[in-house]
Amino acid sequence: MERVDLIITGEFVLKGPSNPPISNGAVAVLGDRIESVGKKEEVLSHYTAPKILERPTGLVIPGLFNAHTHVPMTLFRGLADDLPLKTWLEEYIFPMEARLTPELVALGTELACAEMIRSGITSFIDMYLFEETISEVVARVGLRAWLGEGLFDFPTPAFSSGFDALKETERLIEKWKGHPLITITVDPHTPYTCAPDLLRQAGKMADKTRSFLVIHLAETAWEDQEIRTRYNVSPVRHLDNLGLLGENTLAVHGVHLHEKDLELIKKRGVKLVHCPQSNLKLASGVAPVKKALDFGIPVLLGTDGATSNNNLDMFEEMGTCAMLAKGVTGDPTAVSAKDTFSMVTSIAARSLGREDLGVLEPGACCDIVVLDLERPHLRPCYNPVSQLVYCARGGDVTDVIVGGRILMEGGELTTIDEERLLNRIKRINLG
Repeated sequence: MERVDLIITGEFVLKGPSNPPISNGAVAVLGDRIESVGKKEEVLSHYTAPKILERPTGLVIPGLFNAHTHVPMTLFRGLADDLPLKTWLEEYIFPMEARLTPELVALGTELACAEMIRSGITSFIDMYLFEETISEVVARVGLRAWLGEGLFDFPTPAFSSGFDALKETERLIEKWKGHPLITITVDPHTPYTCAPDLLRQAGKMADKTRSFLVIHLAETAWEDQEIRTRYNVSPVRHLDNLGLLGENTLAVHGVHLHEKDLELIKKRGVKLVHCPQSNLKLASGVAPVKKALDFGIPVLLGTDGATSNNNLDMFEEMGTCAMLAKGVTGDPTAVSAKDTFSMVTSIAARSLGREDLGVLEPGACCDIVVLDLERPHLRPCYNPVSQLVYCARGGDVTDVIVGGRILMEGGELTTIDEERLLNRIKRINLG
């Protein structure tokens, strides 16, 4: 028998969105890679391991991607609710962020990591401030992340100008190059908080370093009108004129996209990130996800920050995404459970150039999540993908593994002292 490092067994193993579930399945892991996936009896007859996670009522799935968030904003959860985005951002969030320190950012990041691990997120994309601090925490905790320092025309608590933040981005790209978990991105905040020259320089740096460029785009009707007033074009066309649209561009929100915008996004190979709960809560509108999919545009799914959501639960986000598309189009087939589960696994992975993530296949990276199906709201289980999108909750997750490292086992976090963390959080008061 071949020796591996870890074997996980479950009632079902789901290799990916398009694969039929394997009943009484198992996954064998060697180092940070998956060695074998199949029936439990077959895997156990070929492999032995010093550690076996036996989950007789478990649903074993690829780790989930949260394609857009601002992790330290967990510290602001509930401090500014029921407001339009412009008021929320300029009158509440920006003033609160002015009080941030690296120490607070580290604390908020660790809280977000704990929350994301508990809801089955193994990879996330973040735009915020003090990203070096965030990178250090995330690497220690063991999640996989694409991280970018937010670029603004005005000073932030971290940098006196967007150009200084851009220099820091270049330094971080070099510092974290080749790291197995951390990838640095170039992150101009929005078309209306970044002047054309800052946007151009951000685009040039992304091209030069072959980095992903992440930007909030066409989130509100106000933004659409403001950019048209300033530049006489839509926000999408404005970015294209500046050279920012390409295959490595992740455009977040995309609520107010017109037909010609979608055509241009498709032509340039841009990926869209949909944040349905945040867009609903801020009354920004509903992104044209069905139209985007019809155009063949890759759509990823994100929570946004914990001040506009107000949690980081991708199961809630999946359910909202699938049902919202049906409601606004009047078509119950508009965005299926399979479509939605793909957004948080295989589509997200491919969009980030990682064919070895978002699936459970031999040779793929070992990013694995286990849910316990022995819950009243998860029985009976005829279709695991449907169950994941329409029934499951973050609290159903029992085990999380990233790159072969166990971050949660049997509901207990292994890389975060949760009790100490929550005690420290309770002493924070930013209100």
